[in-house]
Amino acid sequence: MAVAFLLYVVAEIAAVWAVGSAVGVLGTIALLFAGAFIGSWLARREGGRAFRAFAESARLGRPADAERELTDGMLIGLGGLLILLPGFVSDVIGLLLILPPTRGVARKVWQKRMQRRAIKFANRSHGPVMVVDSEVVTDTPPTEAAKRQPQVIEGRIVEG
Repeated sequence: MAVAFLLYVVAEIAAVWAVGSAVGVLGTIALLFAGAFIGSWLARREGGRAFRAFAESARLGRPADAERELTDGMLIGLGGLLILLPGFVSDVIGLLLILPPTRGVARKVWQKRMQRRAIKFANRSHGPVMVVDSEVVTDTPPTEAAKRQPQVIEGRIVEG
């Protein structure tokens, strides 16, 4: 982690040096302020959209959509924080996290990583865990009375 942070700092310094050589000191400072201003405006706008979409998904009771919107909000917040940091590399990474097309890619990567970590943590804490994704299929069509009855799955909760 320390090596990654050191590489990030070196990349930021090199980027600021390169831009400063091309446009001068005042131009570099102006670009840094413009990036922070535009990025914070964009983060606020996209964050508001993500919050409204999350609230709508939660209101309608769609947990899969709410999870996606919550992850989007987290990525937008991280992108906004990166944009407010001084430097061009952090601005580019923050902008990529804020814009919807690239945020979708980052969301998928993040969710896969979190799923792997959750299974790894569960295996370490509670023994092997098997995740089953299934669907109930019946051979006979349900009767009219069965359609009106709520579907009940009996079981018990075992806490580790």
